[in-house]
Amino acid sequence: MKQIRIGAGQGFYGDSLLPAIETAKNGNVQYLCFDSLAELTLAILQKDRQRDPAKGYAKDISVTMKELLPLVKEKGIKMLTNAGGMNPLGAQQEVLRIAGELGMAGLKVAVVTGDDVFGQLEEWKQLGLSLAHMEDGRDIASISSRIVFANAYLGAGPVVEALRQGADVIVTGRTTDSALFLAPLIYEFGWGEEDWNRLAQGLLMGHLMECSGQAAGGNFSGDWQAVEHLDRIGFPVAEVWEDGQFILTKTEGTGGLVSVETVKEQLLYEIHDPAAYITPDVVLDLTEVQLQETGENRVRVTGALGRERPDTLKVVMGYTDGWLGQAIWGYSWPDALDKARAADRIIRSQMQRMNLQYEEIHTDYLGYNSLHGPLAKAPAEELNEVYLRMAVRAGSREEAAKLSRLVPPLMLSGPPAMGGFLGMLKPRELLGMWSCLVPRSIVESGVQVSVLEV
Repeated sequence: MKQIRIGAGQGFYGDSLLPAIETAKNGNVQYLCFDSLAELTLAILQKDRQRDPAKGYAKDISVTMKELLPLVKEKGIKMLTNAGGMNPLGAQQEVLRIAGELGMAGLKVAVVTGDDVFGQLEEWKQLGLSLAHMEDGRDIASISSRIVFANAYLGAGPVVEALRQGADVIVTGRTTDSALFLAPLIYEFGWGEEDWNRLAQGLLMGHLMECSGQAAGGNFSGDWQAVEHLDRIGFPVAEVWEDGQFILTKTEGTGGLVSVETVKEQLLYEIHDPAAYITPDVVLDLTEVQLQETGENRVRVTGALGRERPDTLKVVMGYTDGWLGQAIWGYSWPDALDKARAADRIIRSQMQRMNLQYEEIHTDYLGYNSLHGPLAKAPAEELNEVYLRMAVRAGSREEAAKLSRLVPPLMLSGPPAMGGFLGMLKPRELLGMWSCLVPRSIVESGVQVSVLEV
C-alpha cells in the first residue's frame, strides 16, 4: 500500500526553524507543511500592511526560504505554507526573490488567493447575506464602519490544485490549519471529495501536526519533566497510508516525546465538539479514534469518522476597537501584594478625579494572578515581589497615553519600595474580531491558483 511522509515545519508565526531544518535533512519526508496563522496573527499582519502595503505576510518566511530552499530542492521536498497571511501575492514574490538570489532555476512557486473577501462585504450586504456574529447573533451594523480586513477560511481544494499544477512551494493566505496537511494526501492518493472517512483521517493527521512541538512533548501537562532534550525537539512526522491510517512519529535522534499521552493532548486541543469538528473539507467525528503505541516515539492513529462538509465557510473580520495603554511596575517584600493593590486603588481614584473615561480598566498582579485571574488563591507564603500591570482601553491614542502621567509619582508618593518601573508602554491600536458564516460557493468562486517559475 502506498505511503507518504509529511513533516510539520511550523506551528505559529515566530516558531523555531531548527526542527524543520532537521526534518528536511534527516526526516525522509516528501512534504513539509508550515502553519503560520492564527486569528491574532491576522491582526498583527494587518497592522504590518497598514504601515507598508507591500507587507502583510509573515516576515519569517524570508529566513525560512533562505535556509530550506536549497535543502528541499536537493531532496525533492514540497513546501506548503500559509505564511502569505494578508498578502499571499507579496509572499510569493518574496519566495521567488530569495530563490533567485540563491541561483535556483526551475522552482515553481504557487500562490492561492481569494480568501481576502474585504472588498466583497458591501456586495454581500446588498445581496441580503446575513453577516451576523456566528456565536451571539449580533448585527454587523454595529462594527461595519470600523472593519479593516475580512478573510474566509479556505479548505484543501485550491492547495491540491496547486500540487496538480506542479508547484514545489505553495503559499496561501487564510486556510484552515489542517488543510495544508490534508492536501498532499488528497493529491497523492486520489481521494474523492466525498470520501468522508479517509478525509476525516487526513484532517485528524493535520490537526495533530499543526501545532508543531505540542504533539511531540512540548507544552505537555503530563510527566513533562521526563521529556528529554526539549532544546532539540523534533517536530511531528506522519507516515500515512492510502486507506488513511497513519503513524505519528518524529525524526530519529531528535528530542521530545511522541506518546499516546502527548498525542492525546493535541487531539483534544481546540476541539469544541469531539463528535462534530467542522471544517471546510469534512466534519470530523473523534469519538471512535484509537491511539496505539507501536514502538518508541510511534503512535498509530485510527478510527476517525467523517460526515458531509458544510455549505458555509467561516469568515473572520478585524475591526478597530479602541486603543491600549499600559504600564508595569513592581513592589518588593514585605507586603508586596498589599502594596501593589494599594497602588491600583490610588491610580483608579486619580482616574476618577481626572474624569478619565476609559472603556475598560484591567489590573494583573504578576506572580499572583496574571495567569489564574479570579481563580488565584491567597499565597501560602508571602510573595517576595509582585509586578503590577495596569491596562486601559480608550477611544483614542491620546486618552490611552494619559495613564503614563499617573504612575511615576508613585515612586515618592505611593506605597514603599516601588521598583522595576518599565515605563508607559507605547499605546497601540486594538483590533476586535468578528466571525460569521457565508455560503461557500460565493467565496470559492473567487479563489485562484497561480504558479510562477524561477
